[in-house]
Amino acid sequence: MKKLFLIIGAPGSGKTTDAELIAEKNDNITHYSTGDMLRAEVASGSDIGKEIEGFISKGLIVPIEIAIKTIVNAIISAPTNTVILDGYPRSLEQMNALEDFLKKEKEIHLTSVIEVHVSEDTARDRVLGRSRGADDNNEVFDNRMKVYLEPLAEIQAFYAAKDILKVISGEGTIEEIVSEMETFVNSKI
Repeated sequence: MKKLFLIIGAPGSGKTTDAELIAEKNDNITHYSTGDMLRAEVASGSDIGKEIEGFISKGLIVPIEIAIKTIVNAIISAPTNTVILDGYPRSLEQMNALEDFLKKEKEIHLTSVIEVHVSEDTARDRVLGRSRGADDNNEVFDNRMKVYLEPLAEIQAFYAAKDILKVISGEGTIEEIVSEMETFVNSKI
């Protein structure tokens, strides 16, 4: 049985960095990001990978059923029994699709959803401060933040009702945040 931890957070919350560092420090934990999984599936040359490539190459969004199937397959074949997936779900549709799939999939247990909470000012400062690409500007940040915040209350309420939502402040140092998250994850495995 695989234990799955989802990490959600605003752009600039540090969720990917946090998850990467925890996986690096713990041999029994595997970290995936959704985008990495889709790219790995394409690189594998599988039938699903070819289907995904067909959408990505045209600049289209990968249909949710294909994305979920790819995520679930990656989790099941992960080299460890504990998997951290960051940046998912990003919408109610994604949340509901994953929930439906997990009801049928007995090999994966959704152990916890960790929200890395930061203020909008902190998120903006981090995203605009890192300036990794043309999309790191105020207008794009505002849009990404809106997309993140729109379904957030319902996502929080859904997982809180299942008693699996854990909110961690992302305002401290990377060391403090990773330490708190790592302690929490290890307490659940």
